[in-house]
Amino acid sequence: MFLLCPLEQLVEGKSRGFQRNGTAIVAVRKNQQVYAYVNRCPHRGIPLEWQPDDFLDYSAEFIQCATHGALFSISSGECIAGPCVGQGLEPLQVSIDAQQQVWVSELDD
Repeated sequence: MFLLCPLEQLVEGKSRGFQRNGTAIVAVRKNQQVYAYVNRCPHRGIPLEWQPDDFLDYSAEFIQCATHGALFSISSGECIAGPCVGQGLEPLQVSIDAQQQVWVSELDD
């Protein structure tokens, strides 16, 4: 596990991008939960965001790929619309410690 950020840096209903240990990460805080995924579209293998920290669709209900508009469930990472339906984002395990620090799992090799 490695430190991603203090919980206060993740705003409810918003997304944020990070670079940690050579990995691009998207984190979303939704319904008081934090979800983290590798920032890579399963369809094209490219980053997801429109602009820095802008990963969500207009409704803020889904993570959206800027290249082709694929929509991913925030809670599961599963693609629910677009060319990669049935595929998903690579999830990272998230834990929040007693000091309200967000920790994320290392990628499996």
